[in-house]
Amino acid sequence: MDKSSASNHLISCDFTLEPQDNQRLANLCGQFDEHLRQLEQRFSVEINNRGHQFRVIGLTHAVQSVTQVLNQLYTATCEEVLNPARVHLFSQESNIDALLAAAATEFATDTTEPVEGAEVVIRTRRGIVKGRGPNQRQYLNNIVRHDINFGIGPAGTGKTYLGVACAIEALEREQVRRLILVRPAVEAGERLGFLPGDLIQKVDPYLRPLYDALYDMLGFERVAKLIDRNVIEIAPLAYMRGRTLNEAFIILDEAQNTTVEQMKMFLTRIGFGSTAVVTGDITQIDLPRESQSGLKQVIHILKEVEGVSFTFFNAKDVVRHPIVARIIAAYERLEASKREKIPNPGKSS
Repeated sequence: MDKSSASNHLISCDFTLEPQDNQRLANLCGQFDEHLRQLEQRFSVEINNRGHQFRVIGLTHAVQSVTQVLNQLYTATCEEVLNPARVHLFSQESNIDALLAAAATEFATDTTEPVEGAEVVIRTRRGIVKGRGPNQRQYLNNIVRHDINFGIGPAGTGKTYLGVACAIEALEREQVRRLILVRPAVEAGERLGFLPGDLIQKVDPYLRPLYDALYDMLGFERVAKLIDRNVIEIAPLAYMRGRTLNEAFIILDEAQNTTVEQMKMFLTRIGFGSTAVVTGDITQIDLPRESQSGLKQVIHILKEVEGVSFTFFNAKDVVRHPIVARIIAAYERLEASKREKIPNPGKSS
């Protein structure tokens, strides 16, 4: 029996899946409730259940759609074993684009001021990690709610560290099966054969900031064990070509040094149940002059794409020594003055 109650555009819907069958219920929910978490993220709702009794909380259109999808999926469990790909297809068939448009309209009717995203607190074995300042808090909030997340800004703003913290929490909660850490090896032209050692040793110099964050949160021994078991994978960007990355948390660091083709290649590797964090500083591009930065281009291409978030950091977000923030601010003023001196071709002198 269904019952709903509304409060500030949110409703809750209670229902029971029939006939009750524990094997079908486990098939519906997936391992560690991964299918339910997938629907929560897809529709921005909260799904709670005790056995076959379910409660869905969210915006009206989202709750109605998720309730319908859950019932359809439960019916499907009679004949097939569900996986993230099948759950995704059922979600698509629920006309999610119309749902998102309706949700946007529902929010637009709210006359209250927009509320800043709830603070996200990351708990690791070494302590608690949370955002310092509004941009870092928004960044963490975006990572929790989007499939692909860009953190763009100067060094020292916590882009990589916070991304690694989110990745570790997702792994500890078994929301993903592995972490994949990627960086373009620009200095070696991505031709690493002449460097000594195995693949990990060759790429080490370019991934040191990612290692440092991992060691800080998990400890050296645990990181080493996870790398040995391939739970944590470390690779240069070129090694991502041709792969599909399912149930993974992928971090692409120093993304300003990706070409347009490399950025497109990387973004199209993202599979079901995966989250990607892309970090970079578009003021420190090491590519040859004739090559365009894929990070700079993607800001314009994906800014309106659903499921993609952008967080832009500035000197005020620097969490290193105060002099770093002052240095970055000085360079920003220099760049601004250069732009002001460029003559406008549309105006006659």
